[in-house]
Amino acid sequence: MARFDQLCLCYKHPMSLYTDPNTSELVIPLVHMNYTHPPVLIVGAGPAGLVAALTLLQNGIPVRIIDKDPNPRIGQRGSGIWPRSLELFNFLNVPEVNNLGKPIPLIRSYKPGTLEVLKDFAIVLEVEPTPTVPFHIPKLIGQQLLDVVLRRHLEKFSCSVEMGTELRSFKQEEEGVTAVLAKNGVLETFDTKWMIGADGAKGVVRKELGLTFLGETRDDFCIITGDICLKGVGLDRVHWHQFGTWQERALSLRPTDEVGEDGWQFFITDREVEMTKIVQSEELIFETIASFVPTEITFNKLAWVSEFRANIRMVNKFSEGRVFVVGDAAHVHSPTGGQGLNSSVQDAFNLGWKLALVEKGLADKSLLETYSSERLPVISEMLEITTSILNQAITTGGIAARLNPKLFMLGINCRFSNIVLDEFATPVEGKPINAYGVLDEGHLEAGDRAPDAPNVLQVGRRESDVKTLFSLYRPWYHTVLVFAPSLVDATPILGMLEACDHSVVCKAVVLPSSAPVTPIASSCADAVLVDREGYAYSAYLVEANQTKVFVIRPDGVIGAIVHGAEGVKKYFSKIFLDV
Repeated sequence: MARFDQLCLCYKHPMSLYTDPNTSELVIPLVHMNYTHPPVLIVGAGPAGLVAALTLLQNGIPVRIIDKDPNPRIGQRGSGIWPRSLELFNFLNVPEVNNLGKPIPLIRSYKPGTLEVLKDFAIVLEVEPTPTVPFHIPKLIGQQLLDVVLRRHLEKFSCSVEMGTELRSFKQEEEGVTAVLAKNGVLETFDTKWMIGADGAKGVVRKELGLTFLGETRDDFCIITGDICLKGVGLDRVHWHQFGTWQERALSLRPTDEVGEDGWQFFITDREVEMTKIVQSEELIFETIASFVPTEITFNKLAWVSEFRANIRMVNKFSEGRVFVVGDAAHVHSPTGGQGLNSSVQDAFNLGWKLALVEKGLADKSLLETYSSERLPVISEMLEITTSILNQAITTGGIAARLNPKLFMLGINCRFSNIVLDEFATPVEGKPINAYGVLDEGHLEAGDRAPDAPNVLQVGRRESDVKTLFSLYRPWYHTVLVFAPSLVDATPILGMLEACDHSVVCKAVVLPSSAPVTPIASSCADAVLVDREGYAYSAYLVEANQTKVFVIRPDGVIGAIVHGAEGVKKYFSKIFLDV
């Protein structure tokens, strides 16, 4: 893999070196840029900061990432990873998230004061797998383990988090940002070109930028959450155990081997006691848990604990000048629905590819304005959804998350963005923005998530190779999918794309199942694919005799759906300079 000191060597074609034949590992393109020090400073090394760093590094942009805590954070914290985020980690070539993550267990509730089962139920909607959605099962992976996984991927670029390094202040000018950092009592002045604040709701970056953080703090909802090691007679490690009701007082225990062979993540709420007092005492936490569970319990260790009150707030914009905010630095909300971590890493992924293109000099700085304009409506709707689930939990004692398919995040879109182009959609003046939609496999517009398709056969090489469309999509280039009856029909479009920078544009032709499977060479296409089973044509709603072009952005979003070469050129004029 590319090391930091190799980043200034050369460009490499993204498709010609797609995987290392010896390790099957993704080969990262190197960028011909001369850096004396990293042009991006990332403040905060939680999942959002780490994803921002990895996205930029895979784009060939060196980063410096710091965190004020002296040691990596511990705790499960927000552990739910929804399907859209699993796709994001797939694009980043971080398969460990899906592989190490566990399916969400059934909730087992009990009759009051007993271990007699009241009912078992799923907390999320059961979704049948389809060819377009390869990751249809939400997974649970604690943030402590997720951070370790992401840090290891940063290390492939000789990038490591500088712990115990705090941002004290910064000022920005037309050409860059000057940050004042502190470590072990020693101040350092660091000049950089861009800064990303991933330093949480109480962080320095948003406050120094002067962004508003309007919303509310809910006094009617407080929980204590943490990780604990205990053994309870009659408590299996298959179910997520729930005692009481969330209207009054409740305890949930979710088994997780990440904490230990007797490890659990717990949630406690009790309206009749002072929660702040309980969270400060290990003994009171043990006593509270024991009061819920009518069985013999052996407590071994309290690994981590925190008190949480529902803050529901968001910024008025996600950037100012050369400084950006992502994740909790930009929005906080109820944990109901489990959208927080997912929204945070999706912020970072949206920003990363755009910032990389601007830093490389391939896109105008105005492209960065679309980070804020695309994420604001999404986060606003997310706050409404999670707050609605919270209100229902408080009033009825039940969690309605399992009834809401929006939480899978597969319908999140930016159809309203001024940089997407759809020549097939009928413009509707005053059409309301529905940024947090529900996945509809029978409808597809520019700005939607690009669907997957399995079993497409790559031809034109010595040996044919079976691929998925998702295997083509990566964070450092746009993928142009030309659906055409034959290579001849695709040639004019491919010819126009020859002028594009091959390091940031990949060209693939998708032929219908009726096309010959014999090797078909094309000097203009990076990949020629035969849709043997029709999954790609079905997913992208293309007829076998039709020519239709899709441009997939580096974040896996459909940037354009157009008729041909002129449409592609028009879309790229919104993204790149000198098109």
